[in-house]
Amino acid sequence: MSDATGQILCIVIGPNPPDRLDKALARDVPEEASLSRSRIAKLLAAGAVSRGGEIVTDPKARPAEGERYDIVLEPAEPVETKAQPIRLSVLWEDEDLIVIDKPAGMVVHPAPGSPDGTLVNALLHHCGDTLSGVGGERRPGIVHRIDKDTSGLLVVAKSDRAHHGLARQFEKHSVTRRYLALVHGVPDAADPRLHGVKGTNFEPGGILKITTQLARHKTDRQRQAVLFHGGRHAVTRARVLETFGAPPAVALIECWLETGRTHQIRVHMAHVGHGLIGDPVYGGRRRANAKALGADKAEAVTRFPRQALHAATLGFVHPVSGEELSFVSELPGDFAALLDILRNQAAKRAVCLPGG
Repeated sequence: MSDATGQILCIVIGPNPPDRLDKALARDVPEEASLSRSRIAKLLAAGAVSRGGEIVTDPKARPAEGERYDIVLEPAEPVETKAQPIRLSVLWEDEDLIVIDKPAGMVVHPAPGSPDGTLVNALLHHCGDTLSGVGGERRPGIVHRIDKDTSGLLVVAKSDRAHHGLARQFEKHSVTRRYLALVHGVPDAADPRLHGVKGTNFEPGGILKITTQLARHKTDRQRQAVLFHGGRHAVTRARVLETFGAPPAVALIECWLETGRTHQIRVHMAHVGHGLIGDPVYGGRRRANAKALGADKAEAVTRFPRQALHAATLGFVHPVSGEELSFVSELPGDFAALLDILRNQAAKRAVCLPGG
């Protein structure tokens, strides 16, 4: 049903409703409408919800079983963010979602200091009218991010139904995300120092598990800090794929996330004393060990201009079709070139590579 301005959605409150109207509406809204509780709260505040012809604006109002609420859903509005013709590497696209292989150097979302030239600007241009609207706006739905100078895979929603479905998978930690990183030193189970680092332990197969809380740093708002009380729960696992140097001074590792917090891999690897090569925020001024690696290779490592981190694998269930999707991104040129230098000029010990 629709009126002169938009679609009207009817919701009837079911048995044993929650004690707040916003919660009850979010519970009983038809699944195909894809309205989150936060979206419903905005619609209440905007005067778009009515009961018996009377506008209802209080999200804390107590609902009753059998009550009927009408919600006016306006067509998705265009956003103020400008669309820009920026080239994208698209691995998958349909009417509900798009999978992008993001280059290092691209910010995901506009923010102070990065008002344009972002992935969102590029997606607004690329997707155009195929964006059906997320949260009442004609915009892409960002369900996860990777840092500006991290390369690799991202999935972005083009519709509300995809946005909600993907968000649920990320909340349940059912999305597969694997990263490749180059770190200083070797996170080895045989290293007694690591067994003394709070929040770390080793699982079978030499897999390093890091479990802490993470929160914004008290004095540097651009950084995250490891905590053990307060903050948000964060779990990272890592295994060594290759080591370089004699004795080993650099390692190629594979990391995967049980949670997805800001800077999580970078913070956690720094916490255990194996910061990412090239990380300007958490890597400090650590230089590569020239004695172990050789002068040329150590110089190449020290000069690497960004954190050596790549989102290499992404897997999830399509939130609409139910199809299981999996994507792999090849290493970008700068990362691959540094690996070539390490492999050609250094002694190495290889461990089983992903899929091998």
